Amino acid sequence: MALLGAILPAWGYHRDPEEFAWVGTFFLSLAIGIVAAAVVGRHLMRRRGLAFLLVSGCSLCCVSLCYLAMVSPPVSAWLRVIGFAFLGLGAGFLNLALFHTISPRYQADAAGTVNRGGIWYGLGCMAATLLVWGTFYAYTVPSILVFMAVIPGFFAGHYARGSFTAPAEGSQPTLRQALQDFRSLGAVLFALLIFLQFGNEWSLAGWLPIFLIRRVGTSPKAALFILALYWFFLMTGRLVAVAILPRARHTRLLMGSVLTAIFGCLILYFTNNDFGAGTGVFFIGAGYASIYPLVSEAIGRRFPYYHPGFFNGIFSLALVGGLLAPATLGYLASFLGVGVIIGIPLIGTFIVMALLVLIWLESKVTGR
Repeated sequence: MALLGAILPAWGYHRDPEEFAWVGTFFLSLAIGIVAAAVVGRHLMRRRGLAFLLVSGCSLCCVSLCYLAMVSPPVSAWLRVIGFAFLGLGAGFLNLALFHTISPRYQADAAGTVNRGGIWYGLGCMAATLLVWGTFYAYTVPSILVFMAVIPGFFAGHYARGSFTAPAEGSQPTLRQALQDFRSLGAVLFALLIFLQFGNEWSLAGWLPIFLIRRVGTSPKAALFILALYWFFLMTGRLVAVAILPRARHTRLLMGSVLTAIFGCLILYFTNNDFGAGTGVFFIGAGYASIYPLVSEAIGRRFPYYHPGFFNGIFSLALVGGLLAPATLGYLASFLGVGVIIGIPLIGTFIVMALLVLIWLESKVTGR
């Protein structure tokens, strides 16, 4: 998932602002594949089982990465759009299957489980970024993509030899419950919060190297290293959050995290050197680390009938919308300039802080 943001400078998409719209289309294609997987994957899992979905997701990712290696620039960008759609489909299958495998842990400890998953996820994103950084001048982009394809190929073989059973989905909301959620102020506020926070994190993950190269004057290799630092700080922040969650007031932790992220965005927006960029991503990563796990835990308490593998109703729409943020940034950056890459997440983080205050007030009024 993090490979697209890291591979863009290697493909040369930082050179011409007119190409930013293509980058947005790549992210859009990836998001469409993930959305399609959420629909198709459920039917596959019901008919063929959880192991089949795991193997299918890994195999599709492996084939898609090999295909993208063959259609690197100067081949037509439309062929890469197709490749990212299938890569998103494979990643969506894998996400859906893995959410089902961790369901018992999630239902027992939502925040801790999401945090631990986020730590491993961040480790993988950082590893993918460091791979591109370490081989930037040594290997071609097709070679890097083929090497990355080996990893999901290995896991496809591993899952094919295993036995996995999907746990019971639990009580799913009826249509009436879903409609009631749409009329609930608390549900709408939670949905907006997830939408914006998910978009903030992925906007930076996808566009940070291009922003640093174009606006700060960082070299492509240094920009990739700073992107790796972003993932490292995000992962380390989740480790710290796991340790302090049982002893800290969650409301204060959430507000402190948002203020830290805002401070980091401001540093990154106004900096003109690599040290300032590294400092900015430190505060952003540390700030973003605990927001999503704490919000997921709150949703689990407020709406316990939502199964972690499905996120029905308004929450599905919020997560889907969040995936579109990096795509939207591509189209905006092609017209408004590269500064919008940080400006939009900065505004989004301010709105997240306002939404947290509104959720707190709504909970006080309703007693929930």
